[in-house]
Amino acid sequence: MHDESYGDRPRPPRNPRDLRRSNSEDRTRSPEIDEDVTGKELDRAALLQLRTLDDTNRPWVAKHLVMAGRLVDIAPEVAFQHALAASRRGGRLGIVREAVGLTAYAAGDFAEALRELRTYRRISGDQTHLPVLADCERGLGRPEKAIELSQSEEVAALTGPVRAEMAMVVSGAYTDLGDHASAVTALEVPELDINRAFSFSPRLFTAYAAVLETVGREEEAQRWREQAFAAERALGSGAFEDPEILDFDDEPADLPKVKDVLGRSKGRDQGRDQDRRRGGRA
Repeated sequence: MHDESYGDRPRPPRNPRDLRRSNSEDRTRSPEIDEDVTGKELDRAALLQLRTLDDTNRPWVAKHLVMAGRLVDIAPEVAFQHALAASRRGGRLGIVREAVGLTAYAAGDFAEALRELRTYRRISGDQTHLPVLADCERGLGRPEKAIELSQSEEVAALTGPVRAEMAMVVSGAYTDLGDHASAVTALEVPELDINRAFSFSPRLFTAYAAVLETVGREEEAQRWREQAFAAERALGSGAFEDPEILDFDDEPADLPKVKDVLGRSKGRDQGRDQDRRRGGRA
């Protein structure tokens, strides 16, 4: 495709000073990368996508993606800034659009998350994040849109953890609309198995107990709460998860690093994790 301002004429050569100025501006407005990050921490599939970038942009994008993944659960706003930094040089890559979308979602920017994850889905054909797309609709005050998405052919083909996540989102959407009976039904997927425990089971069981109580089925609700507790114990999660011991560096820093963010995040409400975002939105 030709730029209309030049017609069929070749573009003038790029001034190296322009590139240096652009790189300098990127560094100025981008969050700091921790010293131990090399970019090689990414998995093979991610690194394969990054091979399409030149030698200048590839390490920049890779390192910011590593930082986004490192911080998304403890400092989602900073993780989002890292993903945006990666997008300034690698925005045409699916893995970058995915990172921007997921960190935006974690940071509560549901409109941005919706845009980016739709683009990622179109680029990659991956349906994994359909529950996140549906929950973004809830976050934007459109629970009926979340329900509409859940009735698509793509969602009908989901299985396992992704189907369980979608069930929790849809149940929450029905709850938003005051349709508690449908909220119960939405959770009755094959993954709701009282005799088996998967990583998502404690949250799924707890969500089911909550909606059962809403419709007056208190005894059943109590049984599922007990089973959620048993699943946590079996999985070593929740109340049975080993505490993480962290050493905090007392040296001040002008720009955020993981150790600094961890120190600031100790008093933050941990309800921003998936348990609250999916199926438990107030």
